[in-house]
Amino acid sequence: MKPGRVPQMLWMKEIELAEERVKRAIEQGGLVETAEKVMLISTDSEESLDELASLAETAGAMVITRVIQNRQKPDSATYIGSGKAEELALVCQAMEIDLAILDDELTGAQQKNLEDILGVRVIDRTALILDIFAQRAQSAEGKLQVELAQMKYRLPRLTGMGTVLSRLGGGIGTRGPGETRLEVDRRRIRRRIDDLEGQLKEIKKQRDLRRARREKTGQVTVALVGYTNAGKSTLLNALSGADVLVEDKLFATLDPVMRQVALPENRSCLVVDTVGFIRKLPHQLVQAFRSTLEEALYADLLVVVSDLSSPNYAQQRATVFEVLRDLGAGDRPILEALNKADRVNVTGMVEPADAILISAKEGRGLEDLKAEISRRIAALRHRVELMIPYDRGNVLSLIHGKGQVVEEEYLPEGTRVVALLDAALYQRALGMLQ
Repeated sequence: MKPGRVPQMLWMKEIELAEERVKRAIEQGGLVETAEKVMLISTDSEESLDELASLAETAGAMVITRVIQNRQKPDSATYIGSGKAEELALVCQAMEIDLAILDDELTGAQQKNLEDILGVRVIDRTALILDIFAQRAQSAEGKLQVELAQMKYRLPRLTGMGTVLSRLGGGIGTRGPGETRLEVDRRRIRRRIDDLEGQLKEIKKQRDLRRARREKTGQVTVALVGYTNAGKSTLLNALSGADVLVEDKLFATLDPVMRQVALPENRSCLVVDTVGFIRKLPHQLVQAFRSTLEEALYADLLVVVSDLSSPNYAQQRATVFEVLRDLGAGDRPILEALNKADRVNVTGMVEPADAILISAKEGRGLEDLKAEISRRIAALRHRVELMIPYDRGNVLSLIHGKGQVVEEEYLPEGTRVVALLDAALYQRALGMLQ
């Protein structure tokens, strides 16, 4: 608006109130003034906005204000609608917002349009999660996976005039100074994506070899999976006596951590801590972290750890099972552990009925959990010895493909195999031998 039309006194009062809000947020959050001041915008729900606020704080931002815009469907140009965007532009000025974070994935055009109207930087939930992953990645593989996810996210968001500026075609109008900056950027990103995928394939081969060696020795693997910040790392430390990094933050663990755990009845297993799941898990992350998440895919038993004290417990649990189905691990044997039971007053039956109540922090219920893991492992696979005639090669192929071969010896009457097989596979092999 024109300077003469600004209601000076009201404007100054708004600025002073905004300053007070910012100072109060700094004091309460223990944050320094260099932290980026952010506005959160969602078209979903308060629960989704709460999770976005946790993600923003994990990334080191200071949440100044939160906005919910109820819409039937997102606006194709600005996601929240141009009228709402113009209204929020004034709020951004009054509160000195540095960054606006949207709760869903934006297209390149939506992001650019919003930045033009709001006058501040705009990112979406996916970019925020990628930023947290970039801060948290420690191992060489983790860093490669994060960079690959970022490159795949950026590629379709390179904006420009595209084919109008192209000089790579043929014919009239395409001769000129060569390729545009946009095409150079695209080519570099594609080349880098190919390079990163090649490096990750090599790492995957090494991981597959290590997994094959574990299977050869009959090593049983148990994977801890669950929603981010459900307490998986605390549980791993409590079970194994390890010192895995534990923080009350989202995505504290990115790289899979393996520890040997002793179980009752002289059994033992290798427990793997995996990256946490979250609602609206970005597709790029699932693809980039597939080799890491495969530790869950190939585990003999999945222990799904849920935060029983969370007000969104049921929704978070449903998200975990949905992600497991997407990964192709929905049919794996599953044991559920309901963590942080010390924070809630549990009365009556819990859902599911066979879940084990634990408190990893206080050590409650851990012996029950170990006993159940031991019982499940015993039921999973048994050591059997079979003599397979040479004309029944299909049985040998089945055992190699689905079981764990411990010993193999070629004798005149056939192949003697000592293997670890579950009950169903053992019965199937016996049926084929009859």
